[in-house]
This record gives sequence, structure tokens and C-alpha cells, in this order.
Amino acid sequence: MNYKFKTKPYEHQLKALEASWNKSYFAYFMEMGTGKSKVLLDNMALLYDRGKINGALIVAPKGVIGTWYTQEIPTHFPDHIDNKTVLWQALINKKQQKKLDVLFEEGEDFHILIMNVEAFSTQKGVDFAYKFLSCHNTLFAVDESTTIKNPDAKRTKNICKLSLHARYRRILTGSPVTKSPLDLYKQCDFLEPELLGHTSYYTFRTRYAVMRTANFGGRSVQIVVGYRNLEELAEKLKVFSYRVLKDECLDLPAKTYMKRIIKLTPEQEKIYKQMKHLALAQMDGKVMTTATVLTQLMRLQQINCGHFTADDGTIKPIKNNRTSELLDMLEEIHGKVVIWAHYQYDVETIVEHLKKEYGDDSVVTYYGKTPMNERQDNIEKFQNPTDSVRFLVGTTQTGGYGITLTAASTMIYYSNGYDLEKRQQSEARIDRIGQHFPMTYIDLFVEDTIDERIVKALRKKINIATKIMGEELKSWI
Repeated sequence: MNYKFKTKPYEHQLKALEASWNKSYFAYFMEMGTGKSKVLLDNMALLYDRGKINGALIVAPKGVIGTWYTQEIPTHFPDHIDNKTVLWQALINKKQQKKLDVLFEEGEDFHILIMNVEAFSTQKGVDFAYKFLSCHNTLFAVDESTTIKNPDAKRTKNICKLSLHARYRRILTGSPVTKSPLDLYKQCDFLEPELLGHTSYYTFRTRYAVMRTANFGGRSVQIVVGYRNLEELAEKLKVFSYRVLKDECLDLPAKTYMKRIIKLTPEQEKIYKQMKHLALAQMDGKVMTTATVLTQLMRLQQINCGHFTADDGTIKPIKNNRTSELLDMLEEIHGKVVIWAHYQYDVETIVEHLKKEYGDDSVVTYYGKTPMNERQDNIEKFQNPTDSVRFLVGTTQTGGYGITLTAASTMIYYSNGYDLEKRQQSEARIDRIGQHFPMTYIDLFVEDTIDERIVKALRKKINIATKIMGEELKSWI
């Protein structure tokens, strides 16, 4: 391939590029940490060198767009191509407007626009993206493409409609199936309408899902109870995608999964049983709604974690063993540790105890309340081997994407959510290029409670995903 790489590709990255570079549409189903961002940037540069494109629109989740701008493009995009790269911001002042105007200047420069996926829920974002696509021969890429899996979401509809104005289209994700095979439809629709042979989401669902009629709140609805024809779907995907797992291509250290079983305190057990009884009563009384169920599940998990959100929104602490168990574990662990919690209250509780035990300078955070201007600094402190920071505590919702935390080889899940993608993405923060030590993932949970049900739900999703992607079932907790 007659192309000047800025950074030397791994063999699997070169194979991905060779398979895709001149295709109108392609999916990089490359596991987190295998360098799919570099492959996309080399694809963009190669197409520019051949006179095929002069612009690229990269859409990514909020937590990732900054990484594209500050790290991926400066590191991997070739120096022989002059580029004008702009990070979209919804609040446009005079300074920002000047940056945006650069994207429409005539010349030989390559124009790159990076946008948050949420921008496509707004007319302002859609209009600007359309203007950019209309002015350039463009490659349109969606990073972490499961963000457009929901066929009813406004941003999904807008992004898929706009994709028709791009000469080339790419999607990037290590986990294209996070909840069900149905996740694939809109991701593939972005690449090419009817790519999977179906004119609508509903005909696609009929082919690959087993449906049953259920009654909720006096309404009859169709629910998914199983899946079928998955081998057929897997064969269709192979035609326009490249799949690679870290274990297949990178010489990364081994991973170990461990469980740490916690007992409920008498107070917790009493409150947990009361809440569970209330939830069952509501179901029996046929007043159950989706919102009701989710609220009860959330409250059950909160009780396990040692707090409770009352109806008035106030948080009531409950005596528990979870935090003390965490501190006992940390005494056994050497080196830096990443700790994920599902609730902001838990993050703050953990931080309070760590500061008391190890000092104020021992911990940094990465969650919703961490100021944007402090987040990158916190990562740099954590990654610095000489810095006093030993712990990074956050939520997978905020910190699970786009950051590197390879200074740690131990990751603790204080509590889990139901979202498989966030779980896998968060695991990958330490499991990537730059990691030199065997990795340990530890889950804290209470047996025979909502904690265990969440883990089982994640396990089931993994099994379905691996079947579609043609992989061996993964070893997991």
C-alpha cells in the first residue's frame, strides 16, 4: 500500500485498512484498545491522498470527542496532509464562530469536524452538519456506533438521514450488540439503507426476534422473548465489517475476574425485604409500569449499596458492610486502583473514606460532578507513576469511555448497571495498549439479591453478542 503512515500500524490494523479503505461503507467492529481510531484516520488520509475526499465528519459520545481532538488526530493523522480540525460547540461565541468558518475556507487543506452525538438531537447541530456535508466530499464516521441503535431516537433518525449526503460512511465499535441483535439495524442503516435486506426495523425484528403479546397497564404490547436466525445475521455482517478481539492481536497481559461477597446488615436486610414486598404487591395489583419497575430495581440496588432515595428526593444512609469491605480489599492490593460505582452518592462516600484512610491527595474523581476543566488533569495525575494519587473513583456513565487508565491493573466494581456496553467500555480503560501487568477485575455484590440479577443479565447479553459475532463465549464473573 503506497501510503505514508505517521504511526506504524499493527498487522490487524493494516488488514482492517486494506479491507475497507475504498469501500463506500464499512464497519470496524474492533474491540476496545485495538486501535480502531487509528485505522479510521489512516482511511481518511488514504482517501484524501487518492483525491476521493476533502473532509471528514466524526461523531462520537460526549466523553470521547475531546480525545479525538487532543490525542487521536494529533498522534495518528499524517503530517504530510494539512488539516483544519474543529470541535463543535453548541454555544457559539465570536471566537468559536471563527474556528467554524475555517471549515468552509477554500484550499487544499483537509477539513475535519468533530461533533457530539447529542448535537444531532438539536436542529442547530443538524443544520451545521448538513452545511458541512454539502460543502465537502466527506467521510462520515460514527464512533461508538451503538449510540445510534435506537430507531425511535431523534438523533438516530437525523444521523441516518444525513448519512445519505456523505460519499463514504464508517461505524466504529467493539460491542455492536450490547442488549440484543436488534441493536444492529440502525447502525447498519446508517452505512447503507436496507443493508441487511430489510426495509424497516419491524421486518428486521420479525426475522431475528421471537415476539410475544403481553398486557401492561391494560394495553397489549409486543415484547421480545428470544432470538432466531443469528447464524444468518452473523454471515451478513461479515461482508462489510472487520472484527478483531484484543486477545487475537495484542500481546496484553492476562485478565482475572473475581467476586467479593458481602452480607447485608440487619437494617439493610429489613429494608430490602420491605421494598421487595412492596414491588411484588404493585405487580400483583397490576399497577406496574416500566417506570415503576425501574424505580423499584434502583431502590433495591441502592439499599444494597448502603443508602436509600426517599420520595422527596433526599438520600438516607443505611448502615452497611460494603464500604468497609472495599477498604479491607484495598489493604490487600498494591499499586493504583480504579473504582467504579453506579451512583454519584456512592462515589462521594468512597472518596470520603479513601481520603480519611489514605490522605486528601490519594484520590481523584471522574464522574458527573467532576468539573470538565479538572477531568484531564485528574487522569494525568493518576497515570503519573510518581504522583501521590493512587485511586480514581468514578461512574461508568462518565468515565467508561475514551480515557486510558493503564497505570492501574486492578479495577473494582462497587456496583454495576444493566448496560453491557458501559461495563465493557469501562473494563477496557485498563485493558489496552500500554498495560504491562496482569489485570484483575473485582465485583462486590450480595448473593440472592438484585446485585446477582444484574450480573446474570450482563452475562446473558454477552452470550448473545458473542454468538452473533461468531466468537467463543467469554470467561466472565
